[in-house]
Amino acid sequence: MNRTARLYALVEELRAAAPRPLTVAALATRFEVGTRTVQRDLQSLMRSGIPVRSLPGRGGGWSIDRQMTLPPIRFTADEALALTAALASADASTPYAGAARSAAQKIMASMAGPASAAARELAARIVTLPTDGDLALRTAVEQAVTDSMVLRLSYTDAAGRVSDRVVEPAGLLTTDGRWYLIAWCRTRRAGRGFRLDRIAAASPTGERARHHDLTALLLGSAAAGAVQPTALASLWRVTRS
Repeated sequence: MNRTARLYALVEELRAAAPRPLTVAALATRFEVGTRTVQRDLQSLMRSGIPVRSLPGRGGGWSIDRQMTLPPIRFTADEALALTAALASADASTPYAGAARSAAQKIMASMAGPASAAARELAARIVTLPTDGDLALRTAVEQAVTDSMVLRLSYTDAAGRVSDRVVEPAGLLTTDGRWYLIAWCRTRRAGRGFRLDRIAAASPTGERARHHDLTALLLGSAAAGAVQPTALASLWRVTRS
């Protein structure tokens, strides 16, 4: 078993045993390698973001949070190539771009033979030009959408006016190469769309946001030029922020 295959097998072994921890000695016996090799593999999994952890003391060992990982998904070669292309095309301005690049690397690492070579060649032929963007700002927006947390924004509208907003995120929208945060704006007391490249600052408030229906907020959003959803054809309208 090569190292890549063993890393994936380690994850599945830990998933199968969870929440019970497994010792390094038991894992070494299972995979017929030395304990130092298992330790290096487990450290590599931690560095790659896999939620494995070491539990010290008697009865301890290594375990994994099953809720934070997915079971194996069997993609066809064409599906894996399509995902590789889509993920490799995510540039720095795309929400969750860091996670997308990491996912692309994991997909390519899990492939073998001609399929692996084809995926790597395809990824090498997809070029994304660098774009300006504040990583901390983008991360704050991503986390707020994922965790439904209230955000405090400094925003510049189309006319160049700067305002401070407190918003309750509902989701993200993309059109014509631009991304918008769709949210309930407490300042305007209405649904609004905020272009991500016009957000000058974003900081979490620590407050849990109320649930807002994304479709309903899109009706009152300022996401100018947004593609009209078919389901909203008779209702669609766009307002200015």
